[in-house]
Amino acid sequence: MASIARTLQKSKSVGVRLMSTGASQRTALYDLHKKHGAKFGPFAGWDMPLLYADQGALDSHLHTRKHASIFDVSHMLQTRVVGKDRHRFLEHLVVGDLKELPVGGSTLSLFTNEKGGIEDDTIVTQQKDSLYVVSNAGCADKDLAHLLKHAKIFQDQGADVEVHKIEDHSLIALQGPSSQKALEQIASVDLSQMPFMTSKFIDIKGIPCHVARSGYTGEDGFELSIPTGEIAGITEALLANPEVKLAGLAARDSLRLEAGLCLYGSDIDSTTTPLEANLVWTIGKRRRAEGGFIGSDIILSQIAQKGGERRRVGLVIEGAPARAHSKVLSVDGEEIGEITSGVPAPSLGKNIAMAYVRKGFNKKDTEVKVNVRNRIQNAKVVKMPFIPANYHKI
Repeated sequence: MASIARTLQKSKSVGVRLMSTGASQRTALYDLHKKHGAKFGPFAGWDMPLLYADQGALDSHLHTRKHASIFDVSHMLQTRVVGKDRHRFLEHLVVGDLKELPVGGSTLSLFTNEKGGIEDDTIVTQQKDSLYVVSNAGCADKDLAHLLKHAKIFQDQGADVEVHKIEDHSLIALQGPSSQKALEQIASVDLSQMPFMTSKFIDIKGIPCHVARSGYTGEDGFELSIPTGEIAGITEALLANPEVKLAGLAARDSLRLEAGLCLYGSDIDSTTTPLEANLVWTIGKRRRAEGGFIGSDIILSQIAQKGGERRRVGLVIEGAPARAHSKVLSVDGEEIGEITSGVPAPSLGKNIAMAYVRKGFNKKDTEVKVNVRNRIQNAKVVKMPFIPANYHKI
């Protein structure tokens, strides 16, 4: 555990892939982060906090698992799809069954391409008169262009649909077992009957906010879409609770990997199919029968034939932590795959990773080896998530 602590406390060891695209944008919480001693790094064109002066990545990770942390996720793309043909339109672009979602219900879905690959993963929420879509920051420009392009095609065919980028609201994620209590204290509302992957509009300190019970850590928690001018005040109100602290991308990455959740651009990309990524469950039953989404012929055929040459798996690795692009080998030394993400797991005291391995080597408890900086280390295929999910159920 001590070696894992030393590794995680160093910002250069953060598993998340830092991406710089020139001049960085700043979220509405930049000054608040700076006041709290944030160390920043570039991510998807944004200056984002990695960790804070009062606790390193390890402490932040463990605090989230025990109490609650606030993550600034305002760099993510928020869009609203409106019009009477909105379900038909968005179901052409994603694999989820959106028509059957109840109002307030959310689903993880996938944007797909003509070759059956994943263009992005996204959360879609059914609202009374619209579909609310949250997409990854690294794919924001691409996703928005994709939505607008296809909306124009539908409109030219007479469809009633429009796509609106939400630019006047910012996002924070409140994550951890103390999240409900902390949010109830400032919102004066009972959230005990609000299950995971549902949402509602709630007044927080008199401010109308969209509150979704979801997140990216495997813990109970909420994602709050708040008018940008009010987000700093609401964040500070949450931080007045001694069990709530700020957390950055360093802890977010190790938390999501322990939870077995993919990072787009690392664990899934435009060449990865839902079957290969073990994300077939995101394709609704009706959608599997009807198809109709981009690349559905290829994707559904691959599922039916149990095709594809590789599968995403979890690994527990002996020795040093394995990072992205480390090669996975059979016990006989044959190259059979590659690591896509890897971190020391603070909650387990072990080194874990996601990888793609050749089909046939993906069964639980399969013994493999990993080449970590030219050292061959033992590893085992394990079921994900690496730790049990703590999502709120009623």
